[in-house]
Order: sequence, then structure tokens, then C-alpha cells
Amino acid sequence: MSRVVLVVDMLRGFLEEGNPLYCGARARRIIPAVKQLLQRESEHGTPIIFVGDQHQPDDPEFQRFPPHCVAGSRESEVIPELSDLADTFIAKQHLSAFTDTGLATVLEKHGATTIVICGVCTDICVLHTASTAREKGYDVELPAGCVASFDEKNGVFALDHMEKVLGVRVTSPSSPPLRRDWAIPQDWLDGDTADLYFLRTVEILKKEGINPVVTMEVFPRRDGILCGIEEAKSLLRQVLPTQNSEVWALEEGDSFSRKEVVLRITAPYQDFGVYETCYLGILAHCSGWATAARECVSAARGLPVLSFGARHVHPSVVAVMEYSAIVGGCTGCASTAGARLAGMTPVGTIPHALIIIMGSTAAATLAFDREMGPEVPRIALVDTFEDEVRESVAVAKAMKGKLSMVRLDTPSERGRVTAELVKEVRAWLDLEGFSAVQIAVSGGLDPDRIRYFLDEGAPIDLFAVGSYISDSRPLDFTADLHEVDGKPIAKRGRMPGLTPNPSLKRVM
Repeated sequence: MSRVVLVVDMLRGFLEEGNPLYCGARARRIIPAVKQLLQRESEHGTPIIFVGDQHQPDDPEFQRFPPHCVAGSRESEVIPELSDLADTFIAKQHLSAFTDTGLATVLEKHGATTIVICGVCTDICVLHTASTAREKGYDVELPAGCVASFDEKNGVFALDHMEKVLGVRVTSPSSPPLRRDWAIPQDWLDGDTADLYFLRTVEILKKEGINPVVTMEVFPRRDGILCGIEEAKSLLRQVLPTQNSEVWALEEGDSFSRKEVVLRITAPYQDFGVYETCYLGILAHCSGWATAARECVSAARGLPVLSFGARHVHPSVVAVMEYSAIVGGCTGCASTAGARLAGMTPVGTIPHALIIIMGSTAAATLAFDREMGPEVPRIALVDTFEDEVRESVAVAKAMKGKLSMVRLDTPSERGRVTAELVKEVRAWLDLEGFSAVQIAVSGGLDPDRIRYFLDEGAPIDLFAVGSYISDSRPLDFTADLHEVDGKPIAKRGRMPGLTPNPSLKRVM
């Protein structure tokens, strides 16, 4: 699989204030995420192609939109933040980057099979480019936090349409490389975690001298996001024979529909029959967490979402829960174990305990600043002793320009965080000259609460979600035999033979 990153319309005309088609402040907030994406992909040798409007003065498009990005104008230039990465630039004059351009030829030269698309606008040029790419047979990935639009609701619709109708894989804005080297505990391999009847089944078959090559298909009971498949594959790699077996699966992070086959195993039954409990359990919990995370990420309309749910689960599953949340689209997590598993850096703020011990939020934040390295963002929790507005301004003044963000986590006893409170904090920070200080919100968040804040126009930069992800219901999976020694078969209520799913790829 050869990847290419396509950067759409990251131009001054769309991302600098004062231009007729300026996409707004929310669009500018994707710039750091886009830059991080491009730098990461560049380090892995992925070709990066910029495409952007270069219109003629009499372009027919100006009958629908104000004149913009005329070739040779300042508006048509790549924004300065990304210009050093724009070695390859293809001019376009239509909504799709493929129309009347040399893009298809360039992609062919790179041997591209997967296109990662980022930029603006989600519901216009990004959508049309993704649609053409899918029609041409490319796999398309779209990091949700690396696209933006003039109209948030249209942007959300476009993301949903691309994922569900076009088959675009909507990913986390900072998706780490998938972890493929999962360590499988010995007690799993010994069958200690298996349902007893599987152990007895294999014992009986061994004693009877029966070991047919069977095909097992795994499907979910409801729609969701697949997670845990890499861990399941690691298990299967250890137990399946190198010959006379094959495994087909969807990819980690793929969306799936109810009863869609996500995993198909063909092998001698005795080699893997004991492990049905294990791989079903992996998929059930991990996909449940990933699905809940994706629901929050979708509701956030491109704003980053962090997983803060470690305190709600048993310590033995913290790492895999946080990893699953990141697969579902969260941009980071609060636990070291989860971040390590996902190949990321953990993200944290300041707890109430430190503030109470130090005597004030300002004192605690200043101590944090003195003792933590410069690479750690300075994020202050601002609801301990004073009202949130007063604490936000006081800490910002004390930090003298070094404060990155304030986190609002007002408890239910005080009415929780509201959209009006966020607006008030933003207004006072701006008034006092701290417009660069961002605002995070946490505390009892779920997709409905996230949508409430955005529908009310609350100027939030980040959401931190805990129990909605960590406490999510496991997503039930079922495994059924569909072939025995090549002969179609099934229990009553199921269709015999292989279930068609062109999305499956052979992975072993």
C-alpha cells in the first residue's frame, strides 16, 4: 500500500482574515494539526501534494462564490505556516482536485493506493475530491481534525456522508501508527481465559482424531468502530499453522455495520477453537470503547477530544481502554500506560489536590511551570477556590504569557460548565490580552453535551471525556462456522457458506 497526502486549499484566501472566502477562526485551528500530520507523514517518506485554487479573473465559479484566489494573487498562496512543506503544488479551478489537472498522473507515478486528504472546505472541495478519488478506486483516509468548513453543520454532514456513503475512513487527527506487536499472555495461550466448553470440544476432537479445516466468521450485533483486531491477529499468529490457514479482516479503526463480517478465519479447528472466547472479548471491549470515542469525536466537529477515563476502569485494562479511545479518534489520553501503548505522549493538567495543597490555582500553576519541562503544555484547572473567570485571568497574569490553556470542570453541585460560562471566560481572557490562551471543557461530557456547547456557539478548543468512553457497553460479537472441509454449513438461522464482504483484506 502506497500512501500520498493531499492538502486541499490551505491557502491565504481561505485561512487569513479579511478575504472574501475566509473560513473563520475555527478553520485556522486545524493548521497545527495539519502541520503535525504532514511532518509525521514526511518523516515516513509519504509524498505530500498540495492542490489549490488558481482561478482566472472571469472564472464561472465566481457566479456562485465571490471572486477569490485568482492565479498570481496573494490569496492563491499557500499559508506561511505550511509553505515550507509545499514542494509539490497542483493548481485547480474546480471543486474536485482531479478535474482538469494532472493529479491523477502524479498519483500514478507515486503508485498511490491510499490518499490521505486534509484541508478546506470539508463540504466543498474536500468532499468532491474524496468522491472522485473513491470513484477512481483509491482508498481514502480523512483525519477529522484536519478539515474545516465555513458551515459547521454542513461540514459534519459531509464527514458523515463520506464515511457512510463513500467509504472514506475518517480517522483521528493525529492517528498514531497502529500497534501490531501485541504481547499475548501465557494464560491466554494456555486456554485459562476460554469458556470451558471450547476446551472440552478440542479435547474431544483430539481424542476422536477429528480436525477439519473450518471457516469461522465473526460479526457484530450493532454498528460501530472496529478495534482490537490487531491484538486478535497477534493471538492468531501465535496459534495458527503457517500452512493451510488464512485470515481475512477489516482494519483497526474501520467502521462496520450490524452483522457485517469483520474477521474470517480458515484453519484446522483444533489450532484455534479454544481462542474464540478470547478474540471475541478483545473485539467486544475494544470496539465498544472505540465506538463511544468516535461518537464524541463526531459530535466535536473537528475539535480535539481527549480520553480522561482511566479512573473509571480497573488498572489492568487502562492501557487498552485508552488505546481503543485513540483508535476511535481521541487525540490523546491522560494515562502513561495508554499513551505508551498508542505510541503517543500522555496529556495532563493540574489536579485539585495540588491546588488545594499549594493554596491557590496561581501558586500551583507557577509550581508546575517551575518543575515541569518546557515540552509540557501549561494547562490550569480553574474552578477550585474562585469563580472560573477570576481564576482564569489571575493564572494567565501570573504565568506572564506561558499559559497554554485553562480547563473548566465545574462540578454538578455548582451547575456544571455551561456555554455561557465558557463565553464569559473567553471574553475576559480576550479583554485582558490573553486571546492565545485556549479553553478546554471536561466533566460529565457525552455526545449530547458536546453538541450542546457547539450549537450554543461556546468558544471551546478541546473536550476531555471520561466515563462516556470508559463505561461504554461492550459491543457484542458472534463467531459462527460457515464451512467445514470446504463444504458450506451453518446452524439454523444463519446462511451456509462464506458471507460476501469486499471490504475484507487478507492479513495472514
